[in-house]
Amino acid sequence: MKEYYPGIPKVKYEGPQSDNPFAYKFYNPEEIVAGKKMKDQLRFSAAYWHTICAAGADMFGVATADKTFGKTDPMELAEAKAHAFFEIIDKLGIDYFAFHDRDIAPEGSNLAETNKNLDKIVDLFETLMKEYKKNLLWGTANMFNNPRYMHGAGTSCNPDAFAYAAAQAKKAIEVTVRLNGSGYTFWGGREGYETLLNTNMGLELDNMARLLHLATDYGRSIGFKGAFYIEPKPKEPTKHQYDFDASTVIGFLRKYGLNMKLNLEANHGTLAGHTFQHELRVARTEGYFGSVDANIGDLLLGWDTDQFPNDVYDSTFAMYEILKAGGFTTGGLNFDAKARRASFQPDDIFISHIMGMDTMALGLRMADKLIRDGRIDQFVEDRYAGYKSGIGKKIVDGTVTIQELEKYALEMGDVKTNKSGRQEYLEGVVNQILFG
Repeated sequence: MKEYYPGIPKVKYEGPQSDNPFAYKFYNPEEIVAGKKMKDQLRFSAAYWHTICAAGADMFGVATADKTFGKTDPMELAEAKAHAFFEIIDKLGIDYFAFHDRDIAPEGSNLAETNKNLDKIVDLFETLMKEYKKNLLWGTANMFNNPRYMHGAGTSCNPDAFAYAAAQAKKAIEVTVRLNGSGYTFWGGREGYETLLNTNMGLELDNMARLLHLATDYGRSIGFKGAFYIEPKPKEPTKHQYDFDASTVIGFLRKYGLNMKLNLEANHGTLAGHTFQHELRVARTEGYFGSVDANIGDLLLGWDTDQFPNDVYDSTFAMYEILKAGGFTTGGLNFDAKARRASFQPDDIFISHIMGMDTMALGLRMADKLIRDGRIDQFVEDRYAGYKSGIGKKIVDGTVTIQELEKYALEMGDVKTNKSGRQEYLEGVVNQILFG
């Protein structure tokens, strides 16, 4: 069998003292952290679209990396990319992957031909998944690149585009079931608006819910047992997207009675003006935590840069929330991330994943230390202790009237029992645990 990256060895754990660029310094797959092997806590996944498709093009410049593998025929290129991708994740020791339908197979002249192309590559995926013992974390449909979706897919003003989107989602779900995917993700790339002057927001939201109901009901009818996810993102490419952030999406799901979880991306959280920890906290507090797109954004830029995570503070707080949520079940840490445009050599694909995996592994270790240390959890417990007895308990239990609260306040005179939030103390605890 042809080796696409002959100079790259299988990446192993060598520890923090290693200077081998093709070794893990902190990700030790078999190490037990918080009661599970590290590989099972993290459930790393590679994103097909960035790993093997993204070639460094941006809005200001063309591609800088060659990912054509000497092929010009679209189907021959699709087959070559599949072989190269599975070699990459096998050498990295990544057990899962995720893809959009249009990542893995080109569109044909019509939908029937497109589906035929997809089926052919899925045949190859089945073979490669068995050969390399890899698993599909989740599948999805790309319903934002093609000009037919210029006005959106489920939210399009054109019912023909809605119908095409429904057919495309149906096929993508069938492929996900065929490949035994743990989940299926909906990302509304253009489900939003540029101006309210031409937008019927009520109809668009209703139609987006209609498409999601149609797709998820169909998935269950053909035996899909995995999780359905929806991925929040506030903007880009549209000015405003309806899946703005975790809170907005949870409200949408509850309004329309959709049984789905959230696939949360770090960079999308920052674009919404939140920390990634905030988005994860909202999801776990409300019972909607599902899966994660692991990346980071450049806070000095106003768009989704999809960089590999490199901030240990961010990864620590993210893994803290994930562990507090009970860890992953069907979800995982999918690297929706790409090497920088100037990092164009083939080995940069491996080095960028190694760095990202080590960062998240460090975050897991540090989050486990924070939880086992207990000072932060105890501080929060003590801060809200007033709600466990007296008037506080009555408030929580819902057994007090507003008249009783008025009487209590009149007798109290004024609030005299506030205590310091001690933010700086808690930040110092974090530093002590990370670097002590």
